[in-house]
Amino acid sequence: MSSNLYLRETPIELHGRSSTPNRPQSSEMSTTHTDFGDAVSTSHVQQNHRYQVLLLLCGFMMCFHVIGINSVFGLFQEHYTSEQTNVPSARGNDGVVSLVGTIGSGLTWSGGIFVNPILARVKSVKLITFGGATIMSLGLLFASFCSSLWQLFLTQSLLYGIGTSLYYFPIITIAPTYFDRHRGFAKGCILAGSGVGGLVIAPVLQLLLDRYGVRNALRILAGWNFVVAIPVACIVEKKAGFGGVSTVSSQTSGVTRLNMALVRRGTFFYQALGALFQAAGNVIPLYYMNSYSTSVLAYSRSTGSLFIAINSGVNSAARIGMGMLADRVGRQNTMVCSGFLSALSVLTLWYTYSAPSRPRFVTFVVMYGIYAGGYNALIPTTITEIYGLENYARVNGAIYFIRGLGSLVGAPVAGVILGSHKRGGENGLDLNQKALQRRYDYVVVYDGLLLLCAGICVACVRWLDARDKGVWKWKA
Repeated sequence: MSSNLYLRETPIELHGRSSTPNRPQSSEMSTTHTDFGDAVSTSHVQQNHRYQVLLLLCGFMMCFHVIGINSVFGLFQEHYTSEQTNVPSARGNDGVVSLVGTIGSGLTWSGGIFVNPILARVKSVKLITFGGATIMSLGLLFASFCSSLWQLFLTQSLLYGIGTSLYYFPIITIAPTYFDRHRGFAKGCILAGSGVGGLVIAPVLQLLLDRYGVRNALRILAGWNFVVAIPVACIVEKKAGFGGVSTVSSQTSGVTRLNMALVRRGTFFYQALGALFQAAGNVIPLYYMNSYSTSVLAYSRSTGSLFIAINSGVNSAARIGMGMLADRVGRQNTMVCSGFLSALSVLTLWYTYSAPSRPRFVTFVVMYGIYAGGYNALIPTTITEIYGLENYARVNGAIYFIRGLGSLVGAPVAGVILGSHKRGGENGLDLNQKALQRRYDYVVVYDGLLLLCAGICVACVRWLDARDKGVWKWKA
């Protein structure tokens, strides 16, 4: 008994002061402890904010590379199908050549269904990101040695597409988990890199093509992409709890598996269908904007590349603006409006009507960049909002896989509708200009209907999500 009493009353040295455990602490000590805790908390918040900024910058640069290069494939297509092509079998063959680009960009999206399970199992994602950037760069490098279509399919399609998917998804999947209230704005900042990428790459690539040829242009693009990707790959890392469980847990093996309970939901069906239609329609203007401006409107190739740059720049600003607007008025609301307005801009501004109009086409380039940018920026945030953060990796991988399939349908079918034709531009218009205008009108109607169907599907998702949650909110 005595020893127990002695232990309870023995003074304990704390920071050079003598105190008894049962005795209340002095106000000085309490204040010092509180100040220390506040300092640690403030330091943690500052470090978290610094990492968020770094993550946004890395995501921006990654999209600058991946989506920026994808969006300017129309310049490669214009070269491959022209009289100056280095691939003779591609001359005048828009349908097949566009398939080269759509397979590459399609694998960027559809590869997520394979990349996300890898992310769930691998502790460090830096190697995945760096490996993807390396494979992507090799695809561009090897394409510079191609002289036939099958070689382009192996390099600028398959190898490039696999690399972009491994490079793209680690950042695009993990970044939203570091943001909550400003998730729409953060996603818009990251995806704005795709628009800036197109804005910068389009005129630079056209300059390289004109001055050094397609082979050297591909080699320069590959080397630059590899060098810049190194610091980007060194930043990204998973947040604890990614996928709904601890990142070090052995249970992560199934976090990306799409279960049937999610598939049976009407929201998933219409969201997947909308993603298919929108991806198919979204890629058509990017691939045929340049050829339309040179063949129908008699612009030079440098001016055609400028239109792609303008569209990409506007798209970049729209992704940020639409993200901020979505945080205020609702992400699903903004996405619905974006879907319908992008279809409207195609059908009213790009369609030829009685005669082609340069001012109307320039207006289309700007307006489509605004409206399409909103849809592309808001897909991941609406997935989180509808299905919850714990299901984000599952649904995100499936939706992007379907978007990849959609991109495989859009541009090649448009190329079949358009058929082969002579290039105009600096050497004058094609002799069959009226027939060529009608062909482009068919392409425009096809594109507009795809985007209109996408808007209808997104509106259905909006309604079904409110019904499933049992309450209608104007802001959603």
